[in-house]
Amino acid sequence: MSTPTARQVSSTRVKELTTHEEGRFRKARPRSQQLWNEAREVMPRGVPSSFQDAAPQPVFVERGKGSRVWDVDGNEYVDFHNGFGVMVVGHAHPKIVEAVSHRIAQGSHFAQPVAEDVQVARELSRRFGLPQWRFTNSGTESTLDAVRIARAFTGRERLIKMEASYHGHHDALMVSVEPPADLMGPPDEPASVPQSEGIPAAVVELTTVIPFNDLKAAERAFTRHPGEVAAVIVEPAMMNVGIVLPDQGYLAGLRDIAHNNGALLIFDEVKTGATIAAGGATERFGVTPDLIALAKAIGGGLPCGAVGGRANVMAVIEDKRVAQMGTFNGNPLTMAASKVTLLEILNASAYAHFDALAETLQGGLDRVIADHELPFHVITLAARGGVTYRAQRVRNYRDYLEIDKAFAYLSWLYQCNRGVIMAPGAEENWTLSVQHSVDDVQRYVDNFAEMARDLRA
Repeated sequence: MSTPTARQVSSTRVKELTTHEEGRFRKARPRSQQLWNEAREVMPRGVPSSFQDAAPQPVFVERGKGSRVWDVDGNEYVDFHNGFGVMVVGHAHPKIVEAVSHRIAQGSHFAQPVAEDVQVARELSRRFGLPQWRFTNSGTESTLDAVRIARAFTGRERLIKMEASYHGHHDALMVSVEPPADLMGPPDEPASVPQSEGIPAAVVELTTVIPFNDLKAAERAFTRHPGEVAAVIVEPAMMNVGIVLPDQGYLAGLRDIAHNNGALLIFDEVKTGATIAAGGATERFGVTPDLIALAKAIGGGLPCGAVGGRANVMAVIEDKRVAQMGTFNGNPLTMAASKVTLLEILNASAYAHFDALAETLQGGLDRVIADHELPFHVITLAARGGVTYRAQRVRNYRDYLEIDKAFAYLSWLYQCNRGVIMAPGAEENWTLSVQHSVDDVQRYVDNFAEMARDLRA
């Protein structure tokens, strides 16, 4: 954590440094700029996903190998982005390349089950402690299916979600995802605000929003809607407003409140699954929910997803009460990569490696923050981590709003201009891979130290 003597940084100094770094950034990436201009002629905002349109301009990537990626202008980076948490195996891992190459030579798609489906499902059951699994192709599909399963099992329609959590781009959960301050309502009873246009008001009304880390608010939500709530869905550690850790006992308390009111608890482990422990947040925090949604890291770099649950809950699929289907579910290429990822690459040694890298980052960044009396602190969780640009711990979205995002943007520019690529946005954090080295993570620390010196200059 930051020192008690942390002092504020001049906003004028932050603006000066940002202007300088933006100029340096653009000068080094003319080909990315050219491609972006061309892309805007045929794609809205010039990118295939709106997340990728980030200031000062998108970085078009050409290739990746190990812990590194190279952009179309030839700039080399240590990859701390790793595809929003997908590439925990690193880029072009030899075992993944071999497995996918072998599989595609035998045929890439059949829309029929393959043997690897069973092996991957067994491994997920072992890691997460839930017996039944179905596959999807993304985190969005996983949370969508989890919601549908919960509604069918309980015979109810209402959902409870946390203010600011992002659970994918389907209508039911695109509600109050970082809502504007003038629309978000009171802290103890947040409003349900659609994330974008195109979401029916009737769907938004069925999603009740509460603050993270507030069990009393959860109880009040159930009291306001007796017998209506199918499930509470939560990221066990919120991962899209930096990293927000659960209070001691919070997750268990949330599960108990849900169960006492006849509802289910869903963990969205799309970001935490297989990254912060072998069994994700379920293992790390010692609480097993009724349903878990997975994606990203479990697929070895291929489009993937999975939803797992208690046997009696997942029986709604067995009994044909819920249609859970998809042409590419459990497809041969993804299953080949998932099998190698889960059974061979992300083993005990991998998580020991993540912990060692996290220790280097935590220790190095803590020293920089203390030496320069910066009002920041650092959170590391195995392969995930990040700097929070606030001295005090963040417990919920309202705390996060007190952060000056200008620091996060400046840090992103410093890292990118000095050979470390990060996921864009103040809300994102880093992801490490099994192919990262101590020297790789030290580069991040050194870049951060340079920014700290410049802020105090």
